[in-house]
Amino acid sequence: MIRTAFPILFLLLIAFPVKGQDTEPSTGLLLSGPEHVTPKPCSHELFDGSFSVTDGIEYFIMTGGNIEDTADLEAEIAALPFRTAKAGNRKDAGILISIGTSRQGTVPMSDEAYVLNVKPDGIRIEARTAAGAFYALQSLIQMTGQSRHIRCCMISDYPRFGYRGLHFDVSRHFRSKEFLMKQMDAMALVKLNRMHLHLTDAAGWRLEIDAYPRLTEFAAWRPYRKWSDWWTSGRDYCEAGTPGAYGGYYTGEDIRDILDYARRKHIEIIPEIEMPGHSEEVIAAYPELSCKGRQYGSSDFCPGKEEVFSFLENVLDEVMALFPSEYVHIGGDEASKANWKDCPDCRKRMQEEGLADVDELQSYFIHRIGEFVNSRGRKIIGWDEIMQGGLAPDATVMSWRGTEAGLSAAKSGHDVIMTPNAYCYLDYTQDAPFKEPVSIGGYVPLEKVYSYEPVGPDMDGTAISHILGLQGNLWSEYITEDSKAEYMYYPRAFAIAETGWSRAEDKDFTDFRRRALDLTEMLGKKGYDTFDLENEYGERKESLSPLKHIAVDAAVDYSAPYHRQYPAGGEKSLTDGLPGGWSYGDGRWQGFLSDMDVTVDLGCIKPVHYIGATFMQVNSVEIYLPEKVLVSVSEDGQAFRPAGAVYRDLPYTADGLYFRTYGLVCDENCRFIRLHAVRSGEKRGWLFTDEIVVN
Repeated sequence: MIRTAFPILFLLLIAFPVKGQDTEPSTGLLLSGPEHVTPKPCSHELFDGSFSVTDGIEYFIMTGGNIEDTADLEAEIAALPFRTAKAGNRKDAGILISIGTSRQGTVPMSDEAYVLNVKPDGIRIEARTAAGAFYALQSLIQMTGQSRHIRCCMISDYPRFGYRGLHFDVSRHFRSKEFLMKQMDAMALVKLNRMHLHLTDAAGWRLEIDAYPRLTEFAAWRPYRKWSDWWTSGRDYCEAGTPGAYGGYYTGEDIRDILDYARRKHIEIIPEIEMPGHSEEVIAAYPELSCKGRQYGSSDFCPGKEEVFSFLENVLDEVMALFPSEYVHIGGDEASKANWKDCPDCRKRMQEEGLADVDELQSYFIHRIGEFVNSRGRKIIGWDEIMQGGLAPDATVMSWRGTEAGLSAAKSGHDVIMTPNAYCYLDYTQDAPFKEPVSIGGYVPLEKVYSYEPVGPDMDGTAISHILGLQGNLWSEYITEDSKAEYMYYPRAFAIAETGWSRAEDKDFTDFRRRALDLTEMLGKKGYDTFDLENEYGERKESLSPLKHIAVDAAVDYSAPYHRQYPAGGEKSLTDGLPGGWSYGDGRWQGFLSDMDVTVDLGCIKPVHYIGATFMQVNSVEIYLPEKVLVSVSEDGQAFRPAGAVYRDLPYTADGLYFRTYGLVCDENCRFIRLHAVRSGEKRGWLFTDEIVVN
């Protein structure tokens, strides 16, 4: 092997540059190398020459003391996309793997690190653990997926973050263990190492619990396959044997199979049992666990009842007996707490514990469950709502409502997993909604996922150490089919993987997109349904260029305030000339939880021939078009006269994302223009608009 530092090779490199070359000058062979690996390796060197991986290549594994059994690694080698054979000795091996031996001085200090060295006479892999060797093999699989002829190189690689996860919502739509195993193959290929199973929610309980059989006899089944049909039709459950019942659950044996497969893929399975909210299915099976003791009508456990804690502790004992994970996810999000205020048991608990309000009662609940889980040698994870009322000392926060809660928790010394919905929610559409399957809304294309940086700009080393990593979440309200779930995961899961593994300063979207195209092609050949990245449409075209009209920069007076959660650009947002994109959360769409009633001041009397505003509808998140928009005009801002009205032309029940411009052609001379967008009495959801256009 000739190193790039040698003077003679330096001269060769001038004539035949190695970096980025696709063919070997001396042979004309198409070459592959580190530039085809995702996540992007930490560092690599390129050398002259190449090695050809042929069918029948022999491998040999050397191990040091106290190394884990290598049988799983050999099983992975047997599954490589080329045939292999076990060598009788190291000298005959085309692939030599050294794990935990005395020769590990060059391997970075990480259990997942590896060094992969391709020489003209073979491939050498060094790692401290079997996990590192496994990840080296994934890099090799990606390189040989492009060409069996690999340029000589040395890759030195290790992850930036220890937690690199994907979330699977198996409550709203049950997924088979075979589906989960298939996704582990794709996860392992890009070095994702956590699978978060959302096992319980209103839509169905998905785990066999011996102590509470009604959870799987009744709470795991519903009379509608599609979540949206069930959600709008009473939200009842049914017995397992009911004709047409939809649902399912994992038995203990299923979980053991899933865990065994995950171990081979170096993936940790993290179970989630939702509490105190999102528990309608449990209460339907065991109504005594709610405040009112009724089968339907409540989503929250009653924290005032001791039997609730007995139930949850029994359930968690069985969960922890099955799952060996360091963490148990306990949910903690979106608890309504509506019944807690009037519940005698809750009031008694609050009085006994000196709790000021229901937020502190929720904190008491989370603290108590956390202490129980800690007593079993485990830790809890909760969605960022667990911070309300005070965070349990050993709780890890999963930050989903933006980034501020997670960064704040990290700065205060709590471990955090970042999964902000604006970047990491893979159930949001990834391309123009008119060409995509129906989703819950939002717009998170591959480039936006890739742009996410988990570490805040003002964080010191101590705070950064509490950022464990990140996770991509796929909620399944509108994702009934397994094929659609894969379509939503890939290639965006590749961006989660690269952000979790590679250095922030090394990320480059143009280069990543090239590799993502290679990976989607590879997965497609393996039978995965993936998004067609090559023919991506992109952002809403109207949002790409500023508008020009006579109301740009005009002052706007609000009779009804916009909602603080969606201010867009504030009081100048509706006349800033910036149309919104596909997502109501993109910072250009202004949201109202009331009628929108605004007056635009043109500054002086002007001739006006057109007045219009665009609204959006996404009924899955209760965003609706206005019933009508009333337009009136005035010269003095006091006496207004009607200019006209525009009415809705789309039913509230229409699924998907829709835009409608409520435009009015007129012939007026005025200074002030008032638009009153009226919400329907039938659907009192959100109104969103982006710009008032006047010409």
